[in-house]
Amino acid sequence: MSTQAKLDQTYDVTEHIETLNRDGITGLKGAFSREWAEQMREDMMTAFWDAIQRPGGAVGRGPRRWYVEIHPQDFRGFVDLITHPWVTGICESVLGPDYEIVEIGFDVPMQGAKNQPWHRDFPSPPESYEQRRITSLAFNLTGVDVTQDMGPFEVAPGTQFIDGREWKYEMFPPQEIWPQFAEKGVRKYPQMGDISCRSALTIHRGTAHPSPIARPVLVLGVDAPGAGHAALHDLMVTQDYYDALPQSARDHLVCRVVDKLIPVTQKHDIEGLVMGTE
Repeated sequence: MSTQAKLDQTYDVTEHIETLNRDGITGLKGAFSREWAEQMREDMMTAFWDAIQRPGGAVGRGPRRWYVEIHPQDFRGFVDLITHPWVTGICESVLGPDYEIVEIGFDVPMQGAKNQPWHRDFPSPPESYEQRRITSLAFNLTGVDVTQDMGPFEVAPGTQFIDGREWKYEMFPPQEIWPQFAEKGVRKYPQMGDISCRSALTIHRGTAHPSPIARPVLVLGVDAPGAGHAALHDLMVTQDYYDALPQSARDHLVCRVVDKLIPVTQKHDIEGLVMGTE
């Protein structure tokens, strides 16, 4: 797939980083063409129907909601994504020049998915709750134009630096304080081709999904050196694929180079999301 980035876009990465540090999330409209996003959706759904049929291929993130990790080479737009100047600019500025690409996968909520509990993706490290520094980023790209009935992603801006060590698994705030996150909550309605970037610690949830249309969303996980989330994943590529990657991609991709790909067995099972809520 040829790069479909709209290189004639003008944007100020510094402003996006300021927004990210303030709100815990930022986004770029129209980063890729709709044709590119349609192929991304095809790749996600092909991988989903394969993964759902084998043990450990997909993990529940609540009723009628799954998460699947994929091999980089199973996503035709992988290189386009990780070399997009907005992505690399944010990663370098926030995580440092030696940032590490540790995860590629996607969430799929379907009809019948419920509101998730408010949560963050990992326990907060001291660098975040003491020094107010972001050490891990999640980039998200939707496979459909999101509407109100598709269980839009809901985020509570400005919550990425809350301590959270007293919460369940250090990730799930107690239900009695959910109203403070709901009061802050903003639902996102991205269109195909848009991309967002958030701290994995910003409190968020998926919402109820009555629509018959699935809402697959790609997830690219990137760490600062030492953040340690690569251990939760197992990126692997074949030698020929690795050799064909641009050097700028090889410099940041944390992966195994193998003779033959084996199906991914999901490691990052968020226990508190297996049961739905509300």
